[in-house]
Amino acid sequence: MNNFIVRTLTGVAFVAVLVASIVYSPFSFGALFAVVSALSTMEFCNIVNKQAGVQTNVFISILASLMLFFAIFAYSCGYANAVLLMPSSVFLPYLLTIIYLLVSQLYSGRENALASWAFTMMGQLYVALPFALLNCIAFVPYPQSSMGTAYIFMYPLAVFLFLWSSDSGAYCVGSLLGKKIPYRLFPSISPNKSWIGSIGGTLLAVGVGAIISRFEPSLTLLQWMGFGLVVAIFGTWGDLVESQIKRQLGIKDSGNVLPGHGGMLDRFDSSLLAIPASLIYLHFIWSL
Repeated sequence: MNNFIVRTLTGVAFVAVLVASIVYSPFSFGALFAVVSALSTMEFCNIVNKQAGVQTNVFISILASLMLFFAIFAYSCGYANAVLLMPSSVFLPYLLTIIYLLVSQLYSGRENALASWAFTMMGQLYVALPFALLNCIAFVPYPQSSMGTAYIFMYPLAVFLFLWSSDSGAYCVGSLLGKKIPYRLFPSISPNKSWIGSIGGTLLAVGVGAIISRFEPSLTLLQWMGFGLVVAIFGTWGDLVESQIKRQLGIKDSGNVLPGHGGMLDRFDSSLLAIPASLIYLHFIWSL
């Protein structure tokens, strides 16, 4: 009972902080996800460093994730275009940290430097990059603005609304019908995930997209429903990817920063594939 109360309070606080930060302003949005990116990168580095022969530089990896996030934030919101003569130079500090992470292994004296390189770069591609790309979803071209862009909070917020509804729908439908229709998605990775639960979660996410279309007319009804479909599908894969990583590393949770819920990676695992997929989907829609 105590664990249930802790999980509930943590979950409510987590949702409240995330929603409030996204809705309040682009700066609160940026501050929140910069912290999330840094903590998630730290968790990833810490869990892979427990493997024999692996030693990633945790501090520089965190610094790199922050530099990537703020570089894409500045580029996406138009600040880099307004301030810098060459806007792309905003990425130079991040490139320097990546070069350092690669070269420093040459002087580490470790026999299996390749494993450390591989996990270091995976931390940047798998963890840091998706959170940074969330900026590209939040800021859209808007010529009337002095920065040339506008912050549309509903786009990043919708990603998480779809993920939460997909998870909730999958849990409820799976609990009700999972035993009657016992077909598992990936039994070797996540034995509790069923096809019927996944379908139920996807349908709920699509339904949430239909509801959002009533309040946000920037996309049509079908486009919002398609958005929900993309997030639900890739969110499920994102969850399974992290489950496979944890299974191969022999751990249950990525961390303990969220009481009763594990670590940041445990809470944002679905979004790590859903965010890039959402960006591809939205760019396809915007190009029509």
